[in-house]
Amino acid sequence: MIKISKNIVSIFDTFFRSKSDAAAEGGRGQADHSLHLKLWIGTGIVTICTIILAAGLLLRTYDDFITARRNLHDLSDYRLLLDAANLLSAERGPSNDVLGEPPTIGSAARERLARFRGASDAALERLADHADTEQAAERHVPPAILRGVRQQLIRARGEIDRLATVPLAERQVADIQGAIEGMFAVVDQLQPGISWKVQRLVERDARLAGPVMTGQMLGDLREYGGRIASQIMAPIAARQPLALNNLIDFSRTRGRLLQLWQLIGRQDDFATDDPRLAAIRRDAERQFFGDGLTILVGLVQEGRGSGNYSMTPAELTALFVPTLQPLEKLRGGFLDMTIERVTTDRDRALRILAAAAGLTLAILAILAGLIVSAQRFVFRPLLQARNMVIALADDRDVAPSAAASRAREMTRLFDAIAVLRGKLRERAALTEQLKLLAETDGLTGLLNRGALERIGETDAMHRGLAGEVCMILMDIDHFKQVNDQHGHLVGDQVLIAVADLVRSIVGPADIVARFGGEEIAIVVPGHDIKAAIDLAKRMRLILQQHEMIVTNGKRLCVTASFGVARGIRGGHAWHHLIEAADDALYRAKSDGRNRVRWTPPVLLAAMPQAAGLSSPAEQPPRGARL
Repeated sequence: MIKISKNIVSIFDTFFRSKSDAAAEGGRGQADHSLHLKLWIGTGIVTICTIILAAGLLLRTYDDFITARRNLHDLSDYRLLLDAANLLSAERGPSNDVLGEPPTIGSAARERLARFRGASDAALERLADHADTEQAAERHVPPAILRGVRQQLIRARGEIDRLATVPLAERQVADIQGAIEGMFAVVDQLQPGISWKVQRLVERDARLAGPVMTGQMLGDLREYGGRIASQIMAPIAARQPLALNNLIDFSRTRGRLLQLWQLIGRQDDFATDDPRLAAIRRDAERQFFGDGLTILVGLVQEGRGSGNYSMTPAELTALFVPTLQPLEKLRGGFLDMTIERVTTDRDRALRILAAAAGLTLAILAILAGLIVSAQRFVFRPLLQARNMVIALADDRDVAPSAAASRAREMTRLFDAIAVLRGKLRERAALTEQLKLLAETDGLTGLLNRGALERIGETDAMHRGLAGEVCMILMDIDHFKQVNDQHGHLVGDQVLIAVADLVRSIVGPADIVARFGGEEIAIVVPGHDIKAAIDLAKRMRLILQQHEMIVTNGKRLCVTASFGVARGIRGGHAWHHLIEAADDALYRAKSDGRNRVRWTPPVLLAAMPQAAGLSSPAEQPPRGARL
């Protein structure tokens, strides 16, 4: 490759050496200089105009459009996530109702709980469907988080259903509180997914930081608004006074709600003159922070005393849940407004992009005249030369260019390419010879062990070989006696004859290599070890019956031992496969030679069906003769 690079450099050095050629060649230099000047002027104009066009009009507008479109998709996904969290929070209301009523099959509370559970499951299913789409790792909540949410939801629902079967008088406050906190944990399991999504949105476009953080705070406002009622629901359901931990949790959550409400009011993205959002804010201020919290504070005062509450869990739910609706509408309205704004940005970016494309076409029409006038003299031969150089660099042969009417400078360019073409053809022939010598055993003509190791240790496909293969190792029996009794020349002839015989037996997709000395390796594609064993058996019988004619007309018969194994290619697995085949070969020789032995598949689950055997009990015993 270094030599190719030097040759390419020399081509263009010859092409641009016009000034020195003008001094040496007299009048011809003026024509070369003129062509050189035309090339640089035309190329300079095209380059400058293209840079201005691409950088100033297309790239920026296209990037704005892509960013706006991506933001729209991401915000839509973000809303799905917040909607799912909201539905999981809303499921706590009917759950609390069921915990506060006696075991009753088919009650209104149970039917309402079933509807809310169906809505929660549908929301999680939508999130899971998005996570299974393309680019899920980049855009959607990791599946592990969703799995955790589902698992916690199943546990929490199971505890609620269990308590719902217990008589109301026998339900313990601690058990009811545990079931309620189990539902809290469901939303808590989803919070890392919301935080992950917020971080991804802000990282991709910092301008979304305000809207997504405000949306998250509005979601938290709805979550804690529902949670504050659930924190005192267990004592109400059990008709017992509030415990200290209930009072502490209630007070902490109330402070968190007031703090969130103040923070939301100070957000720039929330400070809008949109009358719809302003009306919803007033409703939230009046209904939730006014009526809703007042109801809860009154119940807390009742719970500090005797625990004689003025309402049941179902009555509390019926009064309090409507006060949460403005919080849900506020979150939804804000997200709608944000999505509308991003949609407007996307449409505006699309219009600008269309205008930029139109202006680009106008500029290109102007440039077309310059390009057409320069094409005959400069671009066409240069493109032709470029394609020829690229083809030569890719080891593809090119036909010599016809000697059309060209300037002298172009003629020298194509002459240099022709020289390079000849040099590369010589180099390719030498490379092919070297590769053949490097990968082929000089005596038998088979692949050598180095080539086989390179094929086996790589995970890439080679001649149709998938990851799983079968290995047959064969070793000529008593080969040393052949060398000792008949000489090494006869031994070489035996090796050549055996190699030719093996080549004539194996299939076209099989790989045969001299593994070393008198050993030959056959790699059979696929996982059918039974077929590989049958192939080894057939080779053993054919070799045993084959008579070889060597020097001086001598006739020899040899046998071989075979070891068969199944495994996979690549890395350590390949070496384990060779060891397994070699172990089987060793047992074949130990059992008296001229035998076939095999080792169970390595590094893969041993499945009799994959090996063509009906069951482990029907497999021949390890080391059995075939």
